[in-house]
Order: sequence, then C-alpha cells, then structure tokens
Amino acid sequence: MATKEVEIPEGVNVSYKGTLLDVTGPNGNIQKEFRSTLADIKISDKKVVISSSNDRRKSKAMVGTWVAHTRNMIASAENMWEAKLRIVYSHFPMKVNHDEQKGQVVISNFLGERSTRRAKTKGKVKVEIKGNDIIITGMNREEVGQTAANIEQVARVRGYDKRIFQDGCHLVQKTKLVEKGE
Repeated sequence: MATKEVEIPEGVNVSYKGTLLDVTGPNGNIQKEFRSTLADIKISDKKVVISSSNDRRKSKAMVGTWVAHTRNMIASAENMWEAKLRIVYSHFPMKVNHDEQKGQVVISNFLGERSTRRAKTKGKVKVEIKGNDIIITGMNREEVGQTAANIEQVARVRGYDKRIFQDGCHLVQKTKLVEKGE
C-alpha cells in the first residue's frame, strides 16, 4: 500500500468532496478533479494523505502524480507561476500583441507572412509583452505552461532551414514559482 502526505501551510484551506480537490489561499481558489480507482485522498491534521489500496506500479505512479498536483495547487494558493519567452527575428520584424477580449496572442509579420498567427491563452493567465520578452503569469501552473507552449508552437518555423531562420518565440524560462515580493 503506497501512502504519501502533503503538508498544508498556514492560511491555506483544502477540502475534498467527491472527486474535486479545492485549495483556497491568499492568492485565490484553485480546483482540480481527481478521478481514479487506483488512489484515494483524505484530509486530516493539516495534511493531505494520498494512498492506494495496493502496491502495483500503476497505483504508486498515480499516488505520485496526485501528490505532485496537490503540491502545485497548494503552492499556487500562496504564490504565482511564471514563464518567459523571447521574441527572436532577424529577417522580418514581427509584431506580437495580446488580445485580452479574445484570449489570444497575435503574431503579425512572422517570416513576412501576410496572415496573422494566433495562440490561445488558457484560463486566467496574464500575458505581458515587454520589448522582446513575453512574460506569462498565473495561478495555475498547467495553464501558464500550456499558454507558453501554444505561443511557442504557433511561432514555429516550417519549410525553411532552421539553422538560418531562427525566428520565433522561444521559451527561455520554464514555468517556475515566483515569490510575492519579486
């Protein structure tokens, strides 16, 4: 039987009803659904206890995955996640804008193309464009990482020699936790 515990810090409330884990802290509220017959979640004495009913490899993997998700959710309740991309162009100056109403990052004049490329932003992430840097911040690690991946994927070079045409939006900092004072 695999069992792991995650500490709940002061100022953070965790509740588990049905299949929904709800974490509330100073930063806000984050929820995630955990569905599986391989693992179970219980909350007791400022700890989240995640256990499986057997010692099989898949059960242990599920427990580890749920522990990682729970730790990320608790960290999100206190601090924000951040990812950075760099806008690189040498042949055609491209423009990058954030359209908040549509929830998209719009890339114009990529490799001299007339059409614009659009990358979707996930959830409640904040996209800032400062010079040649794109800074993505948000409460949910998965949403920040997926938004960065969407931007990077849309600005991929296809049909040209990548050694010569290094244009695009490249990830320079993976999704990491940013303390409130920074």
